[in-house]
Amino acid sequence: MNNSPMTHTDLAATILPTALAALLDSPTDRHARVAYRGVLTPRELDAPEAETAALATGAAVHDLGWLRRVAVRGEDRFRWLSGMVTNTVNDLGPSHGAWNLVLNAQGRIQGDLTVWRSAENLYLDIAADQYEKLMAHFEHFIIMDDVELVPLTRDVALGLTGPQAGEVLARVGLPTLAEPMTRVHVEWNGMDLRLERDYSVARDDVAAAAHTIIWVPEAQLSKLWKYLRTGGAVAVGAAAVEAFRVAEGIPAYGIDIVERDLPQETSQTRALHFSKGCYLGQEIVERIRSRGNVHRHLRQLELTGPVPAAGAELLSAAGAAAGQITSAAQLALPGGTRTFALGMIRAEAEVSGEPFTYTAGTATGVARILAAPPAFQ
Repeated sequence: MNNSPMTHTDLAATILPTALAALLDSPTDRHARVAYRGVLTPRELDAPEAETAALATGAAVHDLGWLRRVAVRGEDRFRWLSGMVTNTVNDLGPSHGAWNLVLNAQGRIQGDLTVWRSAENLYLDIAADQYEKLMAHFEHFIIMDDVELVPLTRDVALGLTGPQAGEVLARVGLPTLAEPMTRVHVEWNGMDLRLERDYSVARDDVAAAAHTIIWVPEAQLSKLWKYLRTGGAVAVGAAAVEAFRVAEGIPAYGIDIVERDLPQETSQTRALHFSKGCYLGQEIVERIRSRGNVHRHLRQLELTGPVPAAGAELLSAAGAAAGQITSAAQLALPGGTRTFALGMIRAEAEVSGEPFTYTAGTATGVARILAAPPAFQ
């Protein structure tokens, strides 16, 4: 697999290990760590095939210590936050969330995050590698507003992913969130937990696997980890999580989505709300929607051939430049090994529906746009 989760290796000397990485290490058993999403986290926790199988067909528990949680407080919090992100805030139901892009005035993407509402409270889930940049961006636009951004550093997050994740939750006595983008607060076995059901899917379709985020006080992380493992969840490291992200077609900011991109170029329409009112960059988003399409799109691909490096050029059948691979990964699945990728494709190159070619080292391969998310069962 060429797209290592070490997407920020230059930061490895300065970034910190997650609470789970520290918890799982012992003097006699130290897991290899990799830099991932702005933190150091275990690369592998089980055999690679077992980790992939858990994500695709079972239930996997994994580190989400790269998530940062921020409370948005103050009298103007709803109005101000609505003006800063691309999706709905004011119309969120209690205990609901929405994935958002953050834009500048020119409509270019500055990052992504999830907004959650609990009663009259608002929270943000932000990746660690975007945290400083987005917090500075937001602070710049708190001018005369009664708004305060409060980092919540007491809690850390675990992920529970896979089609059998609900069964694991049921075994340990935790609620299953059937509806995507909902959350619940529970007191459980002496722990104060917050469960969030993420919609992690690249298109407006059914997610390939259930994704649950569980926030727990750091002091009780060990207890929760042991309960989920006892309930049948397989421990999974960052390498398998990253490969599965690509296979599901979930773009990562800084890899598949970058600062020069416009929202409609990413094909992530689920992050856009076209009738919520004004927000930063909204004029550009609306202009694109009303006047025509963009000239390139982020697409999910399935590959036949070697795993290419990020940046590999895609060529049309006629040999013309058609786009670039942004990330690629190979998965060993029950039906055989499959290779997936995300790529930014020129609009004119999609018209024929023909596959593209690419080069990885001295070998060549074929890339086809997936019409629908793949099935892993």
